[in-house]
Amino acid sequence: MTTDDLTAGAPVHTPAGSGEWWRDAVIYQVYPRSFADGNGDGTGDLPGVTAKLDHLAQLGVDAVWLSPFYRSPQKDAGYDVADYRDIDPLFGTLADFDEMLAGAHERGLKVIVDLVPNHSSDQHAWFQEALAAAPGSAERERYMFRDGRGPAGDEVPNNWQSIFGGPAWTRLAPREDDGPLGPQWYLHLFDSTQPDLNWDNPEVRAEFEDVLRFWLDRGVDGFRVDVAHGMIKAAGLPDWDGQVAMVEGTVEEATDPAAPEDGSTGAGNRGPMFDQDGVHDIYRAWHKVLAEYDGDRCLVAEAWVEPLSRLARYVRPDEMHQAFNFSFLTAPWDAATVRTVVNASLSTMEAVGAPTTWVLSNHDVVRHASRFGLDEIGGRQLNGIGATDPQPDAALGLRRARAATLLMLGLPGSAYMYQGEELGLPDHTALPDDVRQDPSFFRTNGAEPGRDGCRVPLPWVGGAPGNGFGPTGKTWLPQPDVYAELAADQQYGVKGSTYEMYRAALGLRRAENLGAGALAWVDSLADHPDVVALRVADVVVVANLGASPFALPAGAQVLVASGELDETSGELPSDTTVWLRA
Repeated sequence: MTTDDLTAGAPVHTPAGSGEWWRDAVIYQVYPRSFADGNGDGTGDLPGVTAKLDHLAQLGVDAVWLSPFYRSPQKDAGYDVADYRDIDPLFGTLADFDEMLAGAHERGLKVIVDLVPNHSSDQHAWFQEALAAAPGSAERERYMFRDGRGPAGDEVPNNWQSIFGGPAWTRLAPREDDGPLGPQWYLHLFDSTQPDLNWDNPEVRAEFEDVLRFWLDRGVDGFRVDVAHGMIKAAGLPDWDGQVAMVEGTVEEATDPAAPEDGSTGAGNRGPMFDQDGVHDIYRAWHKVLAEYDGDRCLVAEAWVEPLSRLARYVRPDEMHQAFNFSFLTAPWDAATVRTVVNASLSTMEAVGAPTTWVLSNHDVVRHASRFGLDEIGGRQLNGIGATDPQPDAALGLRRARAATLLMLGLPGSAYMYQGEELGLPDHTALPDDVRQDPSFFRTNGAEPGRDGCRVPLPWVGGAPGNGFGPTGKTWLPQPDVYAELAADQQYGVKGSTYEMYRAALGLRRAENLGAGALAWVDSLADHPDVVALRVADVVVVANLGASPFALPAGAQVLVASGELDETSGELPSDTTVWLRA
């Protein structure tokens, strides 16, 4: 085979849009408590982020998305917000935020902040007012309070289960002004300290539009919306016998066994608490708010919604701008599935004029360097690996993770990275139970290991106390031993390191304008069942997901590779991706 054989068919995707920055951006997720510690208390903070902005700029990303830093009791790592307009002292001050934002903008980095609208903390002023108010009051109408069932009201209002385990309802303590059915119950689809807001209440809608303006006025470039498929519940809150899992969607007791044609799992979060049509009215209103500001501000949906045609509804022209592509994240290490998901993702999003996003890891799932080292990818392995669970093959996982990343970065659209993946970090899969903090671990009595393993503080200086996470060596979760050799300083400038592979790929992606390119499959390689081969702009991306080496075309110029190539044989090893000029 020669480079002449790398013929590509007609483009299956041609990007739309008018050049907004978010359409082809590479966005780096910062989980603040685990990124870098500026004051030595063992928890990452905003000054720590500011101190590491050069790392992000030199890596070559376009934007930073920060997980919640708001004032919070930290019952769910900040996703229980007590004040949407202030910084938790754990992370710093509003002045620290402004300094970080200015530093990012000076380096050409956009900044997206997290927004958590489905629920607040039980310490939020509104919920405290609701607890002090009587049933039926305006204060209680901001949340989902209901009388219980049964003659004494002591049965839960419906049979919904919390995503973190156990019933989704908690009953208040008795009080003198209770009605004939006694104390009311409140809904919490997550932890009991995270009461769901009532989005049928105009006061709630007005409040969050004001919150958007508060941060837009400070200069943020967009919002990642947590549980974007939530907020609106079906009228009457009907019973439902399905089950919602943390990261793989909804599984109903009776489902069609036929797999969806788009390669999705067929799960989909379609119970009466998720993906209700009314949620789209909220995003149309938010779209108008962002349109009042210059700079192409954006909304990004975290919506565990399938099939992809349902997800595309969130990014119609007058709603949100991006939605995380979890069908891609959950795809197994299988070439046919990857091709199917890529095709379906591009065509479905193109139909509504939206870019496709690609993501492999985040703060809620097992890092792909560990996930791809397991015999089975999916199910429980997404939501944590415990010390007694089957352990990943670290070398295999890293090799596949690098290959998957290089494939992802070659695709048109926008790509999301999770902090530390540029170092090839695995999960901490042997965390002792007594250090875990994820509420899903405790609410399931340990049946779910939880997400702590992917949230371990980053290593910056190998061998230093805490591997350089902060000035004292303290870390709020212990790091695995392997983090010392994977620390950032051990990879800077080192040929073949994961960091340098990422930096090279990101530089080429920008130089070749791959994010805004048209994709065509390489027809001459279509019959190879374990190979994914595509052309974007003038770059050919070839990924070998099989167990056997694959012969590369003679004379092709290698631009970047995820692993070492055999120059003598000219073969692409298994679990390896290469970018070619051909």
